[in-house]
Amino acid sequence: MWRLLVLLPLLTSFTPVEVPNGIKLPYEVEGETKVFHLIAEPVQWEIGPNLILNCWGYNGIVPGPLIEAEEGDHVRILVTNKLPEPTTVHWHGLILPSGMDGVTGLNQPPIPSGETFQYEFTLKQSGTYMYHSHYDEMVQIGMGMHGFFIIHPKEPIVEVDRDYAIMLSMFSVAPGTANPDPISNDFNYFTYNGTVWPTTESLIAREGEKIRIRFGNLSMDSHPIHIHGHEFTVVAKGARRLNPSAQYDVVTVDVPTGNTRDIEMIAAYPGDWAMHCHKSHHVMNGMIHELTNLIDVKIPEATIKKLQELIPGFMPMGIHGMGQMYDHHHHPLPPNTVPFGSPGPFGIIEMSGMFSVIKIRRQGESFEGWYKNPEGTVASPVSRSEE
Repeated sequence: MWRLLVLLPLLTSFTPVEVPNGIKLPYEVEGETKVFHLIAEPVQWEIGPNLILNCWGYNGIVPGPLIEAEEGDHVRILVTNKLPEPTTVHWHGLILPSGMDGVTGLNQPPIPSGETFQYEFTLKQSGTYMYHSHYDEMVQIGMGMHGFFIIHPKEPIVEVDRDYAIMLSMFSVAPGTANPDPISNDFNYFTYNGTVWPTTESLIAREGEKIRIRFGNLSMDSHPIHIHGHEFTVVAKGARRLNPSAQYDVVTVDVPTGNTRDIEMIAAYPGDWAMHCHKSHHVMNGMIHELTNLIDVKIPEATIKKLQELIPGFMPMGIHGMGQMYDHHHHPLPPNTVPFGSPGPFGIIEMSGMFSVIKIRRQGESFEGWYKNPEGTVASPVSRSEE
């Protein structure tokens, strides 16, 4: 029996998947078997500036590392449990022996704390799949225990220049605290690969390149992902690639709970392009939904001045809309809270949460910094004489 440590595929027939803010799970080769080691454990995870959560995850990150393999591979996955309670792993959507499916009590006994179980099967499919805990699911999945399992076809169906994977997740975190509340349905942090903007890494591409983006969703809500400035093609729903006649062009793709979507697009137009969930709450951070709506409420200036004497910097948020909240220099934040908004080239970028930027640059242009728009191509004020 011979053994070879492989950190990344050396000779592949596919474009390796990139995981912004994430990692891939390394493997060893033993004979004709790829051996992976997945560790379920508590994780302190920084999802954004000044916000570190006490999560549960795999191999030190949330979501867990991406498992990448090829159709026909024989895999052995050793799962070590370092959690304070038992766990299992379900291979979401994979065709495999019943005893490897990971459902506690139905397919296997739970993995006790401190022990390691072995899962072993041959990959009969190709596509974008996922894995997650199937013990105490509400708590363990809600605390971050899920990840991608991507299987490349034996023969590439469509070649791309860049291949990205983004997991969509939600957390409920009370202001000033660090423990996600898996019991709550009141979610207030929405993440791409476990991060919120501006911690979220941008996607990059050269003008004219073909890119694939794989979205996975094991959260408790659906997420309509919209990309600015481009149309794209939905090429896979649920894992397998759609027949060409079933593929369709859109500007927004809905990713349902427990499902995946693959899209492909040509990076046709240079610029910095927003990519975000189009549910407006999902591009916010740290919201408290019990606040009273103050829009159009008239608060006398004298009252505001008296309050400012008691609370320096006080500002009655929301009476003219919520744009005021992004000037967080006037609003002290609770500990362990992501600031509202982040600096952009034209002021404050108000979106965060499930928000990122696709940076498309011409050959030779740097991906560093913001896009330099050609003269005359930026919206600007109109003077009265021109009206």
